[in-house]
Amino acid sequence: MTIQEAQQQVDEWIKTYGVRYFSELTNMAILTEEVGELARIMARTYGDQSFKKSDLSKNMADEMADVLWVLLCLANQTGVNLEEALIKNIKKKTMRDADRHLNNAKLQDNNDK
Repeated sequence: MTIQEAQQQVDEWIKTYGVRYFSELTNMAILTEEVGELARIMARTYGDQSFKKSDLSKNMADEMADVLWVLLCLANQTGVNLEEALIKNIKKKTMRDADRHLNNAKLQDNNDK
């Protein structure tokens, strides 16, 4: 599925099952909430925090999909073609950072750690 197709599928779902989009501001708040839920799982899986019983039923892939869902909703609501935006963004980063990360000593393989 392309990003464009994902945007279209989300739009069709909203219009079929969701009645209408939540407001842009509400969706922005929901996006923040979903990112927080993903961060919670990441902190427990890869960070130093331990899992609580309530965390054990959480699924990282599902939380990432929730973040993507709300982002697709916001793109649809604001008229952003995320596929085009991502292509432009990759080009921008490639031009801006062509040598930046390659020359970053902090990113070089360091076996002393």
